[in-house]
Amino acid sequence: MSALKLHPRLAAGTHPLGSRDDCLVLLKDNALFPWVLIVPEVEEGVEDLHELSLERFLEVTILVRDVSRFLSEHFQPEKLNVACIGNQVRQMHIHIVGRSKDDPAWPGTVWTEVPKRPWCGTRVEAIRSAAAHLFTDAMLLRKSPATRSEQE
Repeated sequence: MSALKLHPRLAAGTHPLGSRDDCLVLLKDNALFPWVLIVPEVEEGVEDLHELSLERFLEVTILVRDVSRFLSEHFQPEKLNVACIGNQVRQMHIHIVGRSKDDPAWPGTVWTEVPKRPWCGTRVEAIRSAAAHLFTDAMLLRKSPATRSEQE
């Protein structure tokens, strides 16, 4: 696949954490929520998960699972919300958002009019460092989905 061109709106509101399996993993620039976007490289016009080939679907959803585990362990939210919405930005992207009863938008959506709080640079670097294993674990990247599931 060619180099992924990120929608300007996604690029403007995020910090890159890394890439894996032709997907960008981005930290949403809102420190009120542990919020990550996964942006898979896909064919022109593909916007929803069911439109992916089975192989690509498995790559993307395994990454969603791995990022979800990271967010759960690192931030310890009460609940994770995972969604591929794309009503405003039509480029396929999956939101993974940690939610807790004490977050400012609870129990509503994170898209409410709650003021945003940008991440500070040192915190972004700490999160990027903590998430680095998602992008550098050569054994994980080389194992097939079937081999991984047998070991879990």
